[in-house]
Amino acid sequence: MNSSLTTWTPRILSILRIIAGFLLIWHGSQKLFGFPPSPGGGNASGLMLVAGILEFFGGSLFLLGLFTRPVAFILSGLMAAAYFMAHAPQDFFPIINKGELAVLYCFVFLYFAFAGGGAWSLDRLIRKRD
Repeated sequence: MNSSLTTWTPRILSILRIIAGFLLIWHGSQKLFGFPPSPGGGNASGLMLVAGILEFFGGSLFLLGLFTRPVAFILSGLMAAAYFMAHAPQDFFPIINKGELAVLYCFVFLYFAFAGGGAWSLDRLIRKRD
């Protein structure tokens, strides 16, 4: 059983990457385009505009598995900044300051910065051609 699980590891890594990228895109879409609608609305400015751009376009690259490692590193930093700037000042505990998603994203992206995009990524497809 261990052998079959190990065989699937690169594929499951790709599925996690695709889902995380897909979910992040919508955070950026809300900030940049106001879609899907949120109580805060769209029309981000300042740091929220930068966050929206990184979330939308970085999430898109991440979903595709293109430049996965550098994009993941940047997104990990973005999520750490989001946590410490927006959530941590409210309370020490992530469950209370509603920052657990930012923390989880931060460490998922940090993992991908080291692990790469998995079996189903454009990075791997491009590397195979070399």
